[in-house]
Amino acid sequence: MLATLARVATVRRSGLRPGPGSRRGLWTGRPQADTDNVKPLEGVKILDLTRVLAGPFATMNLGDLGAEVIKVERPGAGDDTRTWGPPFVGTESTYFLSVNRNKKSIAVNIKDPNGVKIIKELAAICDVFVENYVPGKLSALGLGYADIDRIAPHVVYCSITGYGQTGPLSQRAGYDAVASAVSGLMHITGPEDGDPVRPGVAMTDLATGLYACGAIMAGLIQRYKTGKGLFIDCNLLSSQVACLTQVAGNYLIARKEAKRWGTAHGSIVPYQAFKTKDGYLVVGAGNNMQFATVCKILNLPELIDDCKYKTNHLRVQNRKELIRILSARFEEAMTSEWLHRFEGSGVPYGPINNMKNVFAEPQVLHNDLIMEMKHPTVGKISVPGWPVSIEPATVCISL
Repeated sequence: MLATLARVATVRRSGLRPGPGSRRGLWTGRPQADTDNVKPLEGVKILDLTRVLAGPFATMNLGDLGAEVIKVERPGAGDDTRTWGPPFVGTESTYFLSVNRNKKSIAVNIKDPNGVKIIKELAAICDVFVENYVPGKLSALGLGYADIDRIAPHVVYCSITGYGQTGPLSQRAGYDAVASAVSGLMHITGPEDGDPVRPGVAMTDLATGLYACGAIMAGLIQRYKTGKGLFIDCNLLSSQVACLTQVAGNYLIARKEAKRWGTAHGSIVPYQAFKTKDGYLVVGAGNNMQFATVCKILNLPELIDDCKYKTNHLRVQNRKELIRILSARFEEAMTSEWLHRFEGSGVPYGPINNMKNVFAEPQVLHNDLIMEMKHPTVGKISVPGWPVSIEPATVCISL
């Protein structure tokens, strides 16, 4: 099989060490010799046929946890995001680099029978198969779930689509901005009296990737219990509708239609960004004690016992007048001054940072959220670090 792979596939190595082999279970029943250095998904092999963001984000996170990820790309062009830019570093798209670490990349023409054969041979030695094609496309090529299940019944097969496997929209391609519009996210994002706004990052894609990542890990545990693989249907629309949480609950339970609030919150006042002399500060008062503290810091003690603001319910009712008073006071001082005054107060607060300030933020540095690694063609680069601490296990981040 490896000889065939070498002849037909163009291999782009990412610098990862090969995994220790394909284990069918998650736990052998025997203690590891060096348990402190065992990665959570070490020994799990993933065949990744995804492109762009939701799928690659899911498999990158699995790779960070120690899984061996084999990314399959189109010969010549590769993943679409390889050309998305600027910015580029050398010839590499920073977009592509941001969601494709911890992977080995091969180029296989899956429209060719020889390419299909390679994918099936790889699937037989992998634990997970992930794809994000329009429903039916891979089945027509002989690579659908039923096809893979026949040759590799142990495989956890995850299909990531725009709208699901069936239904009136199922044959549409999935794009984050469109799914965020259809799901209602764009309707609730933007200034109160302005137009709908696309979130600054593709939150629908990212949420779907996280749901897929969690479902795949659950599928591996299920396989450990049953010895059988399974099929996971994960899509952008369902993921984003599920993430509407209390906004969806407000409508489904109370039939209250949602609206845009800008940086504010529909049910808590004050909880929004306030303009300062030189920037913006987000401040929230989730209870009466925090509201009283905010009033004292702003030197507005008369608001504490004002009958219009004594409870959050009243503050929501009288939002415009209260926010006008607070906004006028915040504009009197620099952001740094307000940060100093709120320090240690117990009130949630923070500045709106640009990227330069984000990655200079002491807590971001303390949390090791800047990871440096050596890329095989462009040299040393930095990427966002793994956001979760797992002890005593380790995570693996490399290119």
